[in-house]
Amino acid sequence: MAQPNPDHKARQPFLARPGVRRFAPFVLITAVALVFIFENRADVEIRLLVPIVTMPLWGALLIAWALGLLACVFTVRRRAKRHSRQPK
Repeated sequence: MAQPNPDHKARQPFLARPGVRRFAPFVLITAVALVFIFENRADVEIRLLVPIVTMPLWGALLIAWALGLLACVFTVRRRAKRHSRQPK
């Protein structure tokens, strides 16, 4: 019987991996948000400074969700770059 190599890392379970543990809440919240967005199908009037626009509520919510996601991506990327440049 072969002896396991002491340099060989033991495999972690899938849900114990750090990448999966960070990504799983995002997937869950995104799924709930998208269900909420697409269930709201009524038309709504939105004032954009001067003009009033009539559009489906799901469209307005989807735009707001996408802008929030974009802001989050830029914030996380900026924070990661800032922490990687600090001297040790």
